[in-house]
Amino acid sequence: MSLGGEKSFKMRMRDMENAFKYRRIPYPKRSVELIAILAISCTFFLFMHTNKLNSRLKEMEIKLQPSEFSALGLTGNQISPRESSRRDNINTLHGTYQYLKSTGQLYTLNAKQLNNTKNAELEVLFFNRVEKVGSQSMSDLLNVLSRINDFEPYRNAPLKNAAILTDVDVQRQIVEEIIAENEPLSYVEHINWINFTEFGHNKPIYINLVRHPIDKVVSAYYYIRHPAVFAFYVQNGHKMEDKEYFDTNINDCIRQKRKECIFDSHNPYNADWRRLAMHFCGNIEICKQFNSQTATQIAKRNIESEFAVVGSWEDTNITLTVLEHYVPRFFRGATEVFYSDPKRFHKNATPHKNELDPDIEEHLKVQFSFEIELYNFCKQRLYKQYIAIKKDEMMRHFN
Repeated sequence: MSLGGEKSFKMRMRDMENAFKYRRIPYPKRSVELIAILAISCTFFLFMHTNKLNSRLKEMEIKLQPSEFSALGLTGNQISPRESSRRDNINTLHGTYQYLKSTGQLYTLNAKQLNNTKNAELEVLFFNRVEKVGSQSMSDLLNVLSRINDFEPYRNAPLKNAAILTDVDVQRQIVEEIIAENEPLSYVEHINWINFTEFGHNKPIYINLVRHPIDKVVSAYYYIRHPAVFAFYVQNGHKMEDKEYFDTNINDCIRQKRKECIFDSHNPYNADWRRLAMHFCGNIEICKQFNSQTATQIAKRNIESEFAVVGSWEDTNITLTVLEHYVPRFFRGATEVFYSDPKRFHKNATPHKNELDPDIEEHLKVQFSFEIELYNFCKQRLYKQYIAIKKDEMMRHFN
């Protein structure tokens, strides 16, 4: 190539560069500029997505703010109760442990602070047993433990046509009868929570049991239809039912909207064994409402401030351990006694098919939404009490 030809080529390249410059067409002159542009683009992309993620996290943080009466800072029904088999579910022992650890509560957990027994000034165990939660098994266990731990087992006879709420005068009579008995003693009765201090007396030690509300209502439905049980009800004034009453399964009963299978606050028939909150709420009018948010919150407050332990036979080992630790005066040796003859403490189980159709189960979850919330609250509190006792052991195991 000639010298003139070479100059001509350079001039052409310069002319092309000038053409781009004056036409104001931006282009990366060097690879460094290209990298810078890519970096700025990536930074902007990450900023936009991080900002969006931060907004979502803020929304979640608001949803997870502690409610007024919440065992772990959760409302209790934010996770489906039927997913409790998942280990990370907050309504399982492992899930509760992980939640306490992630929020920093684990390291300051103190069993003494979670023990309401220290606030009791009477050597009286007040077990206002909820129906169809295994309360008969607990009653039998107390009878055996009374001989070991030297206290008097006192069980009130079932009242005929008992009122939904216990009248103030009847409450006072019950309290006076308990006070008149020689301490120590355990008092067992199907009754709503009674505040002893309202009648000028010291607090007893309150305990109770819970069971998943849907399992509870299914069990109760078939229990009352057992021939021996129904015969007892007839003897106490219940009218005789027809064959269809006994042959109809719970799925069909709910679909047919029979009176005993309508679960809402407008149905007065719900004032018996179906409700959970009323037993912890007490005897004021609002407690009478079925699946009530207000009654549920009052029940939570009473459980948190008044009850030593609210256990569950769904977690037998945990319940017995917590009772032994938090109420040793009455439950010392409970685990050994229980497992010495487990069949002895397995009472009032009525064989039945416990299968609900999916649509019926979803329907019941709505109808019992606050009842389920309260149940989950009790389970979380029970797990928290257990973890407080076994914290060092669990930290070694789960970590």
